[in-house]
Amino acid sequence: MSASRVWTIARLELTQRLRSPGWYILLGVFALVLLIVTVLALMAFSFTPTAGSGAYSVIVMLVLLLVMLISPTLSGSSINGDREAATLASLQITLASTGDIMVGKLLAAIITGSAFLLVAVPFLVVSMLVGSVRPDVLLVSLLVLAAEIVIVAAIGVGWSGLVARPLFSVANSYLVVAALCLGTLLIFGLAGSVFRTDVEVRNRPWDAQGAPICDSWETHTVQQPRFDYVWGFLAANPFVVLADATPTTLSSFGYPNDMFGSVKLSVRTAQLPPQVQDYDACLQGEYTQQPSPKEILASTTPSWFVGLAIQIMIAGGLFAGAWARTRTPARRLPPGTRIA
Repeated sequence: MSASRVWTIARLELTQRLRSPGWYILLGVFALVLLIVTVLALMAFSFTPTAGSGAYSVIVMLVLLLVMLISPTLSGSSINGDREAATLASLQITLASTGDIMVGKLLAAIITGSAFLLVAVPFLVVSMLVGSVRPDVLLVSLLVLAAEIVIVAAIGVGWSGLVARPLFSVANSYLVVAALCLGTLLIFGLAGSVFRTDVEVRNRPWDAQGAPICDSWETHTVQQPRFDYVWGFLAANPFVVLADATPTTLSSFGYPNDMFGSVKLSVRTAQLPPQVQDYDACLQGEYTQQPSPKEILASTTPSWFVGLAIQIMIAGGLFAGAWARTRTPARRLPPGTRIA
């Protein structure tokens, strides 16, 4: 595999994309959406002391969402699109190896996705400067965004080499992205509701005058879902990976300042088993002391690296399959495949 040939193939792929005015329109629409969301987020969080942190996390989550929606379209037809246009065979008879072609296509898809991240950087920096966003939060979130761009690009390129028709490869890429973003949430909710356990709830009885009787308890049981059994399904969710990997900042009241921390706290709380609940009306109607967000985050398990590993295995498997399917000479081709 030659670096010069890889770059040549990537440059040819990028040249084809840059010739289309739709590419620049897409970047412009992307920037306009980010501008509108940045202004609205700063206004929405302006009533809180952490306006910059809240707006920053919203913008990063939006960038990840838009990258997930756009990248499969740009990378999902990189190989079978050339095969359908009868240009892939011309490329395969040159000195470029299968590795050169595959890595070049992947590099072009990564650069294309990174263009959207570059457009988003000014908006991220503005929200960072407005609020009290730490530099390590910016660095980690950008690294996770870059990793997700590479993974989604590999998924798109992989399906484009495995499936003969560009329409189906793009659709399959979206299915994988949907499975990671929405399917993990769906499985988590349904599976957690299947596993249930009885949890004891205690409260003070009331006398005829409506006052609590403080020397006795009433006990009953309720069934609660066991999300602590299935929280691992959320590990592969790209938004959970982003939130779990980003350092959490807590307010003076001990609660997360931004969406990253809120999502992380929700996922970490799902790891905890149901506990006995006491409602003591004699203590001003307060529940028994629950662990604080800081204690929950400290006592539970990070999962972002497991999620990234799962995503890398999925993308790597698809990419390796496409590599094998694109290798020449081909022993067997799908019916109707155009060669030249």
